[in-house]
Amino acid sequence: MNRRNAVAALGLALTMTVTGCSAMGGAEDGTVTLQMVESLTNPARTQVLKRLLADFEKQNPKIKVNLISPPTSQADQKMQQMLQSGSGVDTLEVRDITVGSWSNNGWLYDMSTDLKGWSGWQELTENAVKAGADAKGRTYFVPYGFYGLSLFYRKDLVGEAGYDKPPGTWEELVDQASAIQDKGKRRYGYAFRGGPNAGSNVTAIIEAYAADRIDPADGYRLTDGSTVFSAPEANEALTKYLELFEKGSPPSSIAWGYPEMVEGFANGSTAFLLQDPEVIATLRESKAIDEEQWTTAPLLAGPGGKAVQPLATAGWGVAKGSKHKAEAVKLVEFLSEGEASTTFAKENSLVPILKQAGEDPFYRTGPWASYLTMNQAPETYLNVTQPRDVPWFTEWTQKADADVQKVLLGKMTPKQLLTDWDAYWTAKRKNEKS
Repeated sequence: MNRRNAVAALGLALTMTVTGCSAMGGAEDGTVTLQMVESLTNPARTQVLKRLLADFEKQNPKIKVNLISPPTSQADQKMQQMLQSGSGVDTLEVRDITVGSWSNNGWLYDMSTDLKGWSGWQELTENAVKAGADAKGRTYFVPYGFYGLSLFYRKDLVGEAGYDKPPGTWEELVDQASAIQDKGKRRYGYAFRGGPNAGSNVTAIIEAYAADRIDPADGYRLTDGSTVFSAPEANEALTKYLELFEKGSPPSSIAWGYPEMVEGFANGSTAFLLQDPEVIATLRESKAIDEEQWTTAPLLAGPGGKAVQPLATAGWGVAKGSKHKAEAVKLVEFLSEGEASTTFAKENSLVPILKQAGEDPFYRTGPWASYLTMNQAPETYLNVTQPRDVPWFTEWTQKADADVQKVLLGKMTPKQLLTDWDAYWTAKRKNEKS
């Protein structure tokens, strides 16, 4: 079966699954079947979810949950199609990069009234409570955890290359990745992100280089009100990032997204990976490298010695078109409290949403130590909020990824990219105020 037919078959299979199960949403005995869709799919994560959903069904025998797990690369597009149709989805994974456009289109249900008396609010961290409501107090999702970038690195390869510690800056990363790279041995320095969500890593290095002038309330803006992409440091940052691709990354990584980056590190072919803590769980299952060979280091700093730590999040929400909103909200509550929340956060290596989890030894040792280091030095690792909830953020990510690909292919210059990104955000902000 060729790729095009395979994708078509997948779409048909998902459509049949959704349509068939939707028709069985309510049984004669009063049993309700909820359609739940995840987007950041991987096999281990899906199994964790299925275990939790089985527990939910035991506690709520009149509610059944059908979990739909599209491939990550197609998930958001598939979910958008389902939401547009107004049927076939009840509970779903909502991310900070999708909530703005999806809620703006009227596809998400505001759970704030339903959750007003929910006791779970008292157990959530301040960051979780804050992320659980938008500027107008509407709750379109309850976070299941937070993602914070750190540098995964091979301790053995760093040592063999003659270094006594991992890179602490982007410049040091380029140096070490270049030194480790040996194409003849099929060993590469850095798991570069050139495909889906490539724009996020470009933004990460630009923010680090302009850290001294970043607006903490909006990581895409400088304190003088101009965009971060207009900063003189942005050109230096992008040049360094492209050097990392040329000197220290696999040629095939020009198309790598999340799965390929993680696989490149997990199978032992790359020495460095910039990723979220959920990767910890995946790496611990690797058969190619053992846990003695790798760990994490804090975020990479720019020339000023500071790094920018954007805290990303995602969670569980309810579709506006759901015919079973009460049951769907009940599922969201279950997944967002107690043992279910702790289990999901631990097994997916997420920064937890529950206050009590912060004292767990699980989060204070091994690969998690770098996150503790960053949290204890906020003057060096700056906590910055990115404008992920604006209605156009999905449009932005698609544009940014396409532009990065053009630069990597030589169809756009770095200067043109920065000029274009500056113009894009300047115009969007201007229209937002008018």
